[in-house]
Order: sequence, then structure tokens, then C-alpha cells
Amino acid sequence: MRLIVSGSLAYDRIMEFDGKFEDHILPDKLHMLNVSFPVKGVRERFGGTAGNIAYNLALLGKKPLIVASAGTDFERYRRRLDDLGLPLEGIRQVPEEPTACAYIVTDRNNNQITAFNAGAMQVAAGCAFAPPPDADTLAIVSPGNLDDMLACSRYYKKHAVAHIFDPGQAIPILSAGHLRELTDGALLLICNAYELGMIQQKTGLDEDALLQRTTALIITRGQDGSVLHSESGVHTIVTGKPRRVADPTGAGDAYRAGLLAGLAREKSLLESACMGACCASFAVEETGTQEHRFSIAAFEDRLQDHFGVFL
Repeated sequence: MRLIVSGSLAYDRIMEFDGKFEDHILPDKLHMLNVSFPVKGVRERFGGTAGNIAYNLALLGKKPLIVASAGTDFERYRRRLDDLGLPLEGIRQVPEEPTACAYIVTDRNNNQITAFNAGAMQVAAGCAFAPPPDADTLAIVSPGNLDDMLACSRYYKKHAVAHIFDPGQAIPILSAGHLRELTDGALLLICNAYELGMIQQKTGLDEDALLQRTTALIITRGQDGSVLHSESGVHTIVTGKPRRVADPTGAGDAYRAGLLAGLAREKSLLESACMGACCASFAVEETGTQEHRFSIAAFEDRLQDHFGVFL
């Protein structure tokens, strides 16, 4: 089955502050905030929703088409994707703009302050697929350029392509009308519990009303697992019991990759969600969204041991 992942490509530049933000911020002076934090160097990591999902799919033996925009500094990321054997023809390189970048400062208590420069992500990659998707295609619409999110969703509906809607960090820029449109006709809606609250607040739709627009709803709850709402009922999915928890960042994108891989193998929604939880358990074992690795055999063993699911 052909897989298409639309969303963002970004560099994450991570800095550590060996202190606590709260000790340097005066609550009564927030209206005139002016602070500086000395940090321990800068670590650059590959990121972005499309990049993270595609990376995990590559670990699972899949080669999805990435639909995203990148900038003048894309060459490092290009080599990374090429080494993974991922197709590059869906990536638009934008002249005179850098690739999107998140600048993240983390304090001793794992609180974070993040500045995000959209850069090339401000320019739509476009949904010019060759060959055009057909019934043997599965796609995911992840947070990225707003025009791409809308265009890809409309294209998939027009051509009857099964697709997942993953609004995530894009919820603040999506209007109530956008959220209703993107949910309507999607194979499923996936979000975390906080994001679900934001969607419900914006649209006025409760879980039952959302399920009238999409086949299923998956709510991820971090260390508390996830919940699948579908025609067969409500199912709680446990976490995948990682060897250690180093960094939860990127676990959500890994979950989506496992979910896509399961559906591509014609597993049930519940089995696919278990594959998502299993994939996420590997992601949290390393710091960064694309630093973990696993073999198919290791994935199969954990999937069977923790979820009783066979590939």
C-alpha cells in the first residue's frame, strides 16, 4: 500500500539551562519580561511532523512519500532522508528561506520555552502527486502549512483516498470551519486529550458529534496510554513499556507511524493503535524525535509481549 505523509520538516535546536525558569521570572513583571538564560551549547536534531512520522515508518520497513516544504539549508536533511531510502519528490525546496526551525530551551525541571520560525513552511508544498493516489493509498494530514493541510484533505476526499486527520500544533491557526471540514470524511481523527478539548471548544462538537464526521477517534494520553472510539466501542490501549523514559517528545509522531503501518498491513483499528503505542514506546527511550532505532524483530517481540498482536 502506498503511504503519503504531509506535514512539516524542521530542525530542532535544543539548549539546556542548568537552573529553573521560575527562579528568574518575576510574576508581577510578566508585562515587561526581559530575561536571559545561559545555556549549555546547542544540539541540532531532525524534526517536523512529516519528518518524524516518515522516519518511524522507515524503521518499520515503509517508504512513505513526504509532502512538505524545506529551505536553503535542506541539504543535511536531504541526505538523512536519502539514507533512509525515502522518496524526495514530494518535498518543495523554497529559495531564500531557511527550513522551519524550533529553538527549544529546557530547564532543570524539564520546563520548556520554544521559539518557532516557520521559514519555508510558510510556502505550500502543493499536492501534485505522480502517480495520483488511488484506493490502494493511505495518507495522513499532519500539522504543517495550512494551505497544504486543506488542499491535501480536499484532494483525498475527491479521489476517495483513506486518510487520517492529525491537527496537533496547527489547532491554533485552524478555524472552527477548518476543523469541521478536515474532520469530515477522514478515516479517523487523532489528537491528545488537551488538543481534543481545544477542538471541542472551537467547534462546539462533542465526541459523539465528531464521530458522526469521521469513522473513529483516537485520544492519546501520554503515560496513561490511549483510547480508541469506533463503531466497535471504546477501547483503552496501554503504553508499550519502554526500557526507560528519556524524552517523551516525538512519541506522538511515532504512534502515528505505527498506526499507519498497521492499517497499511490491513490490521484492525485496535491492532493498528497497539502498533502505534508500541512504536511510541521506542521513541521515548532516547532524547530527540529521531534518535531511537529498532529492528523489525525487536518491534515484533515487544508488540507480542505487551499487546499480544502478531504482525
